[in-house]
Amino acid sequence: MTRLKDKIVCITGGANGIGKTLVEVFAKQGAVVEFMDMNGGKGEELSLQLNSEGYSTRFHEVNVGVYQQVKDVFSKIKEDHGMVDVLINNAGVSKFMSFWEMDPEDWDSILSSNLSSVFYCSREGAVLMKNRGGCIINMASTRASMSEPDTEAYSATKGGILSLTHSMAITLCDVGIRVNSISPGWIQTEDYDSLRYRDHEQHPSGRVGKPEDIARACLFLAHPDNDFITGENLVVDGGMTRKMIYKH
Repeated sequence: MTRLKDKIVCITGGANGIGKTLVEVFAKQGAVVEFMDMNGGKGEELSLQLNSEGYSTRFHEVNVGVYQQVKDVFSKIKEDHGMVDVLINNAGVSKFMSFWEMDPEDWDSILSSNLSSVFYCSREGAVLMKNRGGCIINMASTRASMSEPDTEAYSATKGGILSLTHSMAITLCDVGIRVNSISPGWIQTEDYDSLRYRDHEQHPSGRVGKPEDIARACLFLAHPDNDFITGENLVVDGGMTRKMIYKH
């Protein structure tokens, strides 16, 4: 298999989109995958499918924005495995709301789902990595550095994840834990064939991204041989944030 065989890998937001692909890819690399999501039906379905194919996964229906639920699920993982090798904080909501009309409750909800959850899961996961080594990967976004209207809450959470990542990397280095983030650009999670030519050609890479692109980046950062990388943000966006947008 690979260097990830039998490693305990925890993935949040694993029932849909990028997270679903992460669960599939890490399971097929031989990892024991514990994954979480609020969508119980899709999570259970994915776990049953992968387990029937001979892979090792377990699904937990959890709202990772609620600290007690996070504590409870990591207690189960500790009871069964005693450790975590890799944690991927992928859960989040892409919710864009009017700057003028957003309620404080909406703001707090998005920050809880996208940013507080990263801190909660990282702290509980780090307890199970402490002094034996481990890797935390946080899913940020290119929207941390570029924006469209009415993305204030979402962009703020992704910028917060970048800062939280390098802060945790320095705090946790003394106990052998690496912390990095990934900033995806346009990743089409479904109906890829429906994309237009201009959707693809605007990217310097020549195409829109796929969930598998993010999964490969996670595999790279999670690999034990890449232990010289910590506190970094890996941008996976087909070159879009490096492109001059002015028309001539």
